[in-house]
Amino acid sequence: MDLTVAVAHYPEGAGHATRMLAVAQAFEAEGAEVVLAGGGPGSRFIEHNGYDVFRAAPVDYIGDYQQGSVGRVLTRSLPYSSKRVFDFVRWLRRVEPAALVTDDMFGAMAASLTGTPLYVVTHNAASYYDAAVEQVFTWLLNRYQLGAARSFLYPAVWPPDEGDPPGVTHVPPIALDSADCPPPDEEIGVLVVPSVYSANFDVLAETLRTEGREVTLVGDDGWEPVPALLPWIRAADVVVCSGYSTVMEAAVAGTPCVVYPFTDEQHGVTRVLERRGVRGFQIEHSIAHVARAIRHPPREPDHDNGTEHVADHVLSELV
Repeated sequence: MDLTVAVAHYPEGAGHATRMLAVAQAFEAEGAEVVLAGGGPGSRFIEHNGYDVFRAAPVDYIGDYQQGSVGRVLTRSLPYSSKRVFDFVRWLRRVEPAALVTDDMFGAMAASLTGTPLYVVTHNAASYYDAAVEQVFTWLLNRYQLGAARSFLYPAVWPPDEGDPPGVTHVPPIALDSADCPPPDEEIGVLVVPSVYSANFDVLAETLRTEGREVTLVGDDGWEPVPALLPWIRAADVVVCSGYSTVMEAAVAGTPCVVYPFTDEQHGVTRVLERRGVRGFQIEHSIAHVARAIRHPPREPDHDNGTEHVADHVLSELV
């Protein structure tokens, strides 16, 4: 297939990079050439998997805003936003892809400026947020993405919901399932997966160990980086996480998941999980309650992997 697809990830945390790499590999499996862009900590993960990544200027609106400083947003992330769009514009003009597939708002803006066909892949919605400024900004962002993109592909572990942005196309949850990543050779028990914004997950892990649980804490001193986390999630009896990327991986792996949210977006996702009664997930808000939930974990979830759905949808329009 003589076709180049650009795939770009948002720079906050590794979760965005993980799911967009999964999408990129689905395009490769269909015979398309893929070029990758991103920046921030997630790009290190993609490079660990053997890919070159164009690093656009990083932003961290969540980190700046949730540290309680509007000033940090105005002096750090906001000015870097225009630089990030400019970097993406230069990159798209250089690689001249048939389309850009992204969860990055700034990549979407650059696609509009360069006339690159755009496909948005994200689960973000205004209904997740409590703060008015976040609700308004995300509503405006969703409206822009819906208007600019050929398709707004919405990976969800729940069926269509009243809180979803109107006009999105649901796809199954997305998980990176790398053939180059063998399963772990030790018993996992409880897999604890913090997000970049989680707190006290080391205390949580130690609490579970004192109760006699076999615990693996991703990112601790004994953890070695792996090409994909999905084999570890599949091998675990139960996973504890905060971020939606791990929620999707647990859904694809069929592993019961206790979700311990921290950010506004994470709390918003858990409200949907609770409202829709999604099988396989339980929401808790303290270390003690997480420990109690693990004694009686939820039933196993059962979901397809949405990566092929994304690749098939985009390629069916381009080829």
